[in-house]
Amino acid sequence: MSGTLVLTTAVLPEWIDYNGHLRDAYYAVAVSSGLDALMDVVGLDAAYRTNTHCTLYSVEMHLHWLKEVKAPAQLALWAHVLDVDAKRLQIGMDVKVTGLPEVVATAETMLVHVNQQPEVKVAAFPQAILTMLQSLQQQHAATAWAGPRSRSLQIVRKSA
Repeated sequence: MSGTLVLTTAVLPEWIDYNGHLRDAYYAVAVSSGLDALMDVVGLDAAYRTNTHCTLYSVEMHLHWLKEVKAPAQLALWAHVLDVDAKRLQIGMDVKVTGLPEVVATAETMLVHVNQQPEVKVAAFPQAILTMLQSLQQQHAATAWAGPRSRSLQIVRKSA
């Protein structure tokens, strides 16, 4: 599988609905946690956030439920850097149940890098972070992300 394994997490009992399935909202909770874990992988970790007052904000997410998940289960989240520019990041996330081959859900998320002080303002990634994200994008491009697409999510670049 292409992508980077960023998180494994247990499905908690309170995440299960009256049918014994993972509640819709908890797929998003798992993906959000996977995005946090990806931040650690690329250097946007707690120390970075404390020292720079910079972080990522999610601005849009498209979530697709493909297979049911029943408890007990452990989820594995695989991140795919689909695109990146100086301030924005597009991520595809595959959600799998550990030990099973198929993807049970996918999410496509657009994020922006922001500086939160003195006020929230979009900011460029530091060069080292941008280089890491571009490297992951190149690695992940070797196998195209197969997540289903709805309305197109993309980084629109202005011509010079």
